Amino acid sequence: MRIGFFTDSYFPEIDGVTYTIQLWRERLEDAGHEVHVVYPDGEYDPDERELPVRSLPNPFYSGYRIPLFRRPSTLPELDLVHCHGPAPVGLLGRYYAHRHDLPAIYTHHTPLEEYFHQSVRSDRLARALGRAYVPLENAFLRSFDAVTASTSRIDRDVEHVELPVGIDMDFFAPTDERWYPDRTVIGYSGRLSMEKNVREVLRAAERLPEYDFVVVGEGPFRERLEERAPANVEIRGFLPREDLPAFYTSIDAFVTASTADTLGLSTLEANACGTPVAAVDAPPFDRTIGPDNGVRFEYGDLDSMVEAIETCLDAERETRAAVERYSIHHTIDLLETLYRNVAGTTAPTPTEATRRTPSRRRLTGETNRKG
Repeated sequence: MRIGFFTDSYFPEIDGVTYTIQLWRERLEDAGHEVHVVYPDGEYDPDERELPVRSLPNPFYSGYRIPLFRRPSTLPELDLVHCHGPAPVGLLGRYYAHRHDLPAIYTHHTPLEEYFHQSVRSDRLARALGRAYVPLENAFLRSFDAVTASTSRIDRDVEHVELPVGIDMDFFAPTDERWYPDRTVIGYSGRLSMEKNVREVLRAAERLPEYDFVVVGEGPFRERLEERAPANVEIRGFLPREDLPAFYTSIDAFVTASTADTLGLSTLEANACGTPVAAVDAPPFDRTIGPDNGVRFEYGDLDSMVEAIETCLDAERETRAAVERYSIHHTIDLLETLYRNVAGTTAPTPTEATRRTPSRRRLTGETNRKG
């Protein structure tokens, strides 16, 4: 199939969506498909199947860009559209699918309303914007033939296929390299932004001066985190992807206080490298982190967080086996099945994914809204 990925988050910006799209593209092309990526332009040199959309810097969220316009007629002929966001490039993908009467799939990566607090100073205004935004996104999602999300945490009034983004278990595996052989190190990797609550990691570091903490990432909160970091915390930029397995293997525990993840990919990557995770007792971690691969704690409860970290350090766990079900091999198999079903190229198979896949209701004016 000729598949179009339409995304508002892509290189050179580094985040979970970017890496997911890269990994899915690689595996789908290995399976014989042709994947084109439409994305906002930037300081990035695209290949022949990466198609930039002219864009401007985003004044509300540094590092990301605001796409402007690209004529649909300049895009290649596709068999299926897969959108990865509700912003301008996602809208372009949906329009392209409608114009050419193609099947269209949407993957819900991010609850954007939880990011509004970073763009406006008023909490009241941010909440009001969130209440206004969610119904608009609901309407947008209902126009697709299928919606996927990594877990049940989607908070949208649409049916969806539960499709984890997938871990490359061959790449994320324990390494022989040890960066901190003589220290006990607690690590974090991800964006340094408000909703990731990295300030809670700093609070835990203050309570645990006998351990070192290494925070890896970039984002709008980096400068203020560096100002508040205690002496036992090192904050460094994003690591090259090839260094992540060694980092995850080298730390003794991974900790996150994020309350805005849809899967928490970095936590599962750490697990795949043999490292236990201390995470907030909230979605999605109430589904992904358990006794086999880590410990959960109550958000905002410093005693609970410290106890979870120390419990991770005190026991051996088979963390890699616990996350095998999130392997990219399973994800791509399910994704290909979903593509075939919405494109009508094969009869549905009796899997959970296909049972939950909405039919192509846009042709009859129906929606895939629950109830």
